[in-house]
Amino acid sequence: MIKSIASVALALLAVMPAHAGNQTGRIKTITIRASDGLVYFVLENAHQDKPACATGDYWMIKDENSAAGKRQLAVLIAARSMGQPVTAIGPGTCTRWADGEDLNELYM
Repeated sequence: MIKSIASVALALLAVMPAHAGNQTGRIKTITIRASDGLVYFVLENAHQDKPACATGDYWMIKDENSAAGKRQLAVLIAARSMGQPVTAIGPGTCTRWADGEDLNELYM
């Protein structure tokens, strides 16, 4: 019985997501680079629970050409223009840029 409980616990740990960050605040900057289309933004307040790879203070839209990435950018622009805070939640990865956490969810 104890062995099976331990096995289930280990299995659950194996499928849990990586350490993901979160942050709530007004948007300080949005940067869109012409050279490669990279979109990143900075929020007020501290980036909480960020993964070790996210040494920068910014969030990255993982794929700015995808439908989701375009919608994320639209929400960012709307929130910035209205002065509204957003909440960014990441997946715990830095795939788009080595030191900025990828954006997974965005709330306004």
